[in-house]
Amino acid sequence: MMISLCFESSKLKDKKEEKEINKVPLGSSDPGNSLRHFQHQLELNETKGGSLPLHATTIMPSPIFFWRFKTMMVWLWGVNLWVFAQSTINYAKIFDLSQDYLTHREIWKCATWMTIIVPTSMTAYLYLYSHGEVSLAASQPVLLYASVIMIFVFPFEIIYLSSRYYFLRTLWRIILPVQVITFSDFFVADILTSMAKVLSDLERSVCRMVHRQVATIAWFEANSVCGSHSIAIPLVLVFPYMCRFFQCLRQHKDTKDKAALLNALKYSTAVPVMFLSALKYHVFPDKWINIYHPLWLLSSFINSLYSFYWDVTRDWDMRYAQFSFSPL
Repeated sequence: MMISLCFESSKLKDKKEEKEINKVPLGSSDPGNSLRHFQHQLELNETKGGSLPLHATTIMPSPIFFWRFKTMMVWLWGVNLWVFAQSTINYAKIFDLSQDYLTHREIWKCATWMTIIVPTSMTAYLYLYSHGEVSLAASQPVLLYASVIMIFVFPFEIIYLSSRYYFLRTLWRIILPVQVITFSDFFVADILTSMAKVLSDLERSVCRMVHRQVATIAWFEANSVCGSHSIAIPLVLVFPYMCRFFQCLRQHKDTKDKAALLNALKYSTAVPVMFLSALKYHVFPDKWINIYHPLWLLSSFINSLYSFYWDVTRDWDMRYAQFSFSPL
């Protein structure tokens, strides 16, 4: 507690000194004032960050940080496949994979490389930014994202070519479901619906790199082209749900199963939730409170209730489950 109070007191003192320094005009005719102004700047700089420049004391966010969770996801994916292997679950047959599919060992090898590359890129970004090399720091996430794209499309027999192209073909079938829907198609699409927020964060990161907002104050501006008010956010959020929606329609066309239409209806209930959420930033507060917020609550309730009912009765097949309770 005492350390915290001392730290807060030190910060208040630094702020007070900064205000006093800023009161000194830069073009003052008094040499003593100018000298004292310069000395105060040096002393304040040494107190705050040693030899670091004043503008480098705050580290701006970076799209690289987004990959921390992706690395963890790949590790957990390998754990999942390891559990399948230990349980003698033939997931290769379930997913209709070829004989050269990746096992948990290959997935962990990929995760190991990600664990090396991503922190290295993050460290380079933090080091360059803290030393005033803002442009070089901003190039780090661009290099990382470009490297990932190149690895996926690299057309040579290295880094698991067949698996990379199988994944890309699956994504293409998800985007354009004009063929018979396979298990891997709807399974990956279903995972993408759970990763809708992750996809939105990915779009925000790419947007900031394209518009050169990395390592700039525009990162925090909600009204910027890549800010929280952007119309691209609800579009990206709703995209995986629309993919599953059209997959269900295609499945109904092939099987004439009415349950596919009911499943499509479930995914369609997510659309008003996301667009009403985005509408909050584009209407007056009184309209949001009186009109759109109640509609958002209603649509959220319908979507949650419908999804929960479908998961319990269809996905988990617990319609006929019997529960009993016996006291100890």
